[in-house]
Amino acid sequence: MAALDEVRAKYGFALVGYVVMPEHVHLLIGESEASNPSTVVSSLKLRVSKRLRSIAAATAGEPRQFWQRRFYDFNVYGAEKRREKLEYMHRNPLTRRLVNDPLDWIWSSYAAYSQRGAPLIGIDFVS
Repeated sequence: MAALDEVRAKYGFALVGYVVMPEHVHLLIGESEASNPSTVVSSLKLRVSKRLRSIAAATAGEPRQFWQRRFYDFNVYGAEKRREKLEYMHRNPLTRRLVNDPLDWIWSSYAAYSQRGAPLIGIDFVS
């Protein structure tokens, strides 16, 4: 989560939603004037990979590939489509049967939208 916050501070994009899953991540971001989504995702992947390599080195583990080679993006136009994507993202931990309530998955922006807790990282609400 710290890496995501660092990348957001560096590139100035709006973080509208997120869900970090065991083997993938969902991000709903706004484009920034300072960069494009490819640069943002590349920077995030690099920061996380460096941290994982240092953990692996400290535990004498073998680093392995963590990220897929590319990311899949989807342009979201309008509040209805944004709401649809957020609901899909936030339901992902339930669909995978990792939790019974989306609030129990702390690596998600669900708490910010449901107003039932505090997210690990601040959300930029857009209208």
